[in-house]
Amino acid sequence: MAKIERSGWLKTRALLFAALLPLVAACAGRTADTSQGVVVAIAGTEKPDGLSPAQARQHARILAAYGGAYEQPQLEAYVAETVDRLVAASERPDVKYRITILNSPSINAFALSSGQLYVTRGLIALANDTSELASVLSHEMSHVIARHAAFREDQVRQAEIFNRVAADLLGDPQMGALALARSRIALASFSRAQEFEADGIGVGISARAGYDPYGAQRFLTSMGLNAELRNPTGNADQRPPEFLSSHPSTPERIKNARANARQYAAPGSGRRDRDAYLSHLDGLVYGDDPSDGYVRGRRFVHPKLGFTITAPEGFGLANTAQAVYGVKENGQQMLRLDVVPASPDINLVDYFNPEWIDNIDKRSITQTTINGLPVAAAIAKNEEWTFRLYIVRVDADAYRIIFATRGALDVADRAFRDSIATFRRITPAEAAAKPFRLKIVKAPPHATAEQFARRMAVPDRPLERFRVLNGLSSSDKLVPGELLKIVVE
Repeated sequence: MAKIERSGWLKTRALLFAALLPLVAACAGRTADTSQGVVVAIAGTEKPDGLSPAQARQHARILAAYGGAYEQPQLEAYVAETVDRLVAASERPDVKYRITILNSPSINAFALSSGQLYVTRGLIALANDTSELASVLSHEMSHVIARHAAFREDQVRQAEIFNRVAADLLGDPQMGALALARSRIALASFSRAQEFEADGIGVGISARAGYDPYGAQRFLTSMGLNAELRNPTGNADQRPPEFLSSHPSTPERIKNARANARQYAAPGSGRRDRDAYLSHLDGLVYGDDPSDGYVRGRRFVHPKLGFTITAPEGFGLANTAQAVYGVKENGQQMLRLDVVPASPDINLVDYFNPEWIDNIDKRSITQTTINGLPVAAAIAKNEEWTFRLYIVRVDADAYRIIFATRGALDVADRAFRDSIATFRRITPAEAAAKPFRLKIVKAPPHATAEQFARRMAVPDRPLERFRVLNGLSSSDKLVPGELLKIVVE
């Protein structure tokens, strides 16, 4: 979670749209560079060679939205080598791709028509061999080859022009910004037909490159299981922004991936390179990077900003570059937390205005202190939701927390009040927290998944997480000597 400017963010009526904005940043490239080869992108915000100024700005925005570039030279080289093999086997071996590993725990990958190819460390952690990674990379390359990316980017640019004109005519910048966000989200996902076309092209590329074409089927299955693990109720509204929101892993799509693979080889053929792949994952950061704030169960801690808060019972949390989002298991309650610069001469009550949220009940505004920190509270409503709002000042920052419940506030308000009461400064020990990492270990004879689950440094459901992380079903037995992933502190 990073600081944002006080003015100009979307109002409550666009609350659900805001969660998708990090994905939309990937929709504004240019035509592909036609020189040959693979380049590993420069970390940070520097401009990779060969990009136009507009492409460099887009690259910087993507880095900002996904926690920057993840720097691990050996892993970067391995991913680049995989892409190089795929490029040589593709229908466009002349296209030059620039590879960036994003420092994000989300399961995501995407390509711009410029040849910028992005994959998150979260996706790399979920894959279990090179053929699975290759299936994702070749799928994204296929969107470039089939010009899906260029077509989508043209649509987004046209929508931007239309909405800028509309905003000028209406004289309402907020409405213009809202319309622009809505149009971008509507255009952010590829069509179902385009996704299936990219699946087919991608499996062909992987097979011709010598990889096991069934890697796509396995990885789609793992994505679906990972989504269920994070969203046990199956409520689509609870899914955090990630790869599955634009690349749905449906049974139909898994079946289609298997049918595509059968056109090229029988199961068990082609390179998987499991041991080589997993060896590059040893020490990979897993989950949130503490430097950007981290989630531990219902608790969120931000060492740099120096605060912590615990969400109400039953909430799951997701940390993004823009804000922390939370959703209760039944999907009937949500929260959003962000931080803005605070001026000492601005009263906290002044934050309760239409620039932040609509329909604030001025009579509900109160001021108090929580754990020694000044706090202002208020209530707002719209047709479906009631919002309990808080502003907390910590030094030069103001933290804005929205608790939302569908319907009346009375039932949920006690839980919201208990949650805000946990907002406090962190201790030195909490500030020194280290990230979780993957450790690659060998299975000894007679080992069980249950034994490895006890070694998993995760806050909940360690057995299910161990199985999903390693692509194992509940009936799979561990093979002595096989490499496995566990999460350690």
